[in-house]
Amino acid sequence: MQKGFARPGYFFIDRRGIIREKFFEAKYRERLTGNSVVAKLFPELGEEVTETVEAPHLRLVLEQSDRTSVPGTRITLAAEVRLPEDIHVYAPGAEGYKPIKLVIDPMPEMELKPVVYPQSKTLYLPVIKERVPVFDGSFRITQDVKVSSGMELAASLGKDGKTLTIIGKLEYQACDQTKCYLPTSIPVKWQLQVFPLDRTRAPLDIRHK
Repeated sequence: MQKGFARPGYFFIDRRGIIREKFFEAKYRERLTGNSVVAKLFPELGEEVTETVEAPHLRLVLEQSDRTSVPGTRITLAAEVRLPEDIHVYAPGAEGYKPIKLVIDPMPEMELKPVVYPQSKTLYLPVIKERVPVFDGSFRITQDVKVSSGMELAASLGKDGKTLTIIGKLEYQACDQTKCYLPTSIPVKWQLQVFPLDRTRAPLDIRHK
């Protein structure tokens, strides 16, 4: 029944005409927003800062690719972590330590995609002769969320839409060259205004035959 349906997709082509990235979705009801694509290619251009949080041993900047959406679209949430010069946190995969972890609470209106962490660095601990993956400086953790395209959400929107509050937490353990501090968990939150789909039909002369 989907024969002839358009499949949304994007190509990123550089100045030499070479395709550097491509984004395509397997389902016609699921698509990245334009801002979300820009955020993946150029994070400094595509994200809107929604909140800055001062936490123990770090500053956390919460960002999102879009403040508004419609059912079926995917937006990108981001947590930019800024650490002091002498502080690091453990990256996923560090054994015997508490790695940093972004956890977003499940909600029926959203489908959570896998969390994406940046490339870690390897830190050598000479006292115990051990190498562990860490993050330092500034880095970004991102997670795509898809707004449900189901009838239950669509029926609840009304003509003016509704605001969804996405909540979660960032877990981490900060360390310096001589000691590790107590594990910490700080709350994170984003808000997304979801509007109903515009179902106005195209003019008759341009409709698909």
